[in-house]
Amino acid sequence: MTSTTDVPDPQADREVRHANFRAYYDAEAADRAHRPIPPWRTAAQEEFLVLLATERRRTVLEIGCGPGIDGAAIEAAGFEYTGTDLSPGMVEVARAAGLDARVASATELPFGDDAFDAAWSMSTLMHLDDAELDAALGEITRVLVPGGLFAVGMWGAQELTVGPLAAPDEGYGPPRYFHRRTDQTVHERLGEHGTVESWWTRPSRPGSSHRYQYAVVRTVGADD
Repeated sequence: MTSTTDVPDPQADREVRHANFRAYYDAEAADRAHRPIPPWRTAAQEEFLVLLATERRRTVLEIGCGPGIDGAAIEAAGFEYTGTDLSPGMVEVARAAGLDARVASATELPFGDDAFDAAWSMSTLMHLDDAELDAALGEITRVLVPGGLFAVGMWGAQELTVGPLAAPDEGYGPPRYFHRRTDQTVHERLGEHGTVESWWTRPSRPGSSHRYQYAVVRTVGADD
């Protein structure tokens, strides 16, 4: 007979992962604030902001704001910006840069329905397990206006890989949990929450199965 102590507890596992995640990014916050964004990701952001301006969007929510590098660019482009992050250390750095940022989980956003015109989330949602990803995408679409736009980027792989990194990175803290999904899986998950209007993938290096997956999703409109 299997005892109850042998049965995995998903909630307990998530709490450990989240604690490790906060410890890692709290320690990394100051350094990450000085780490440049890759040109290919900056180009994606600029294209997204042009789209938002063309559609006269005004308010933008970032999920996983980090130290506020993307947030500063979004605000400088003339949008009303709000950022969220699970790491208090990252939020502190973002606030010090003058941004409206707050500690919050992607699966429980502290905002009302239809609160934002658009959302931006880079290199964040691949830290969530399947249940958390579904919850986060549901929350993002909930806080967006009907027909709102959501840009998301995640690290994925040709084959599903799940688990923490083999060792701590650069001495910042515990290993981080990654859930690297296939292109098909990510595209399908996003399509459950709206229309995928843009989609591309980019290998981390030539020939690598590790790749960045980027999409722009439009939520269901009021008349759809």
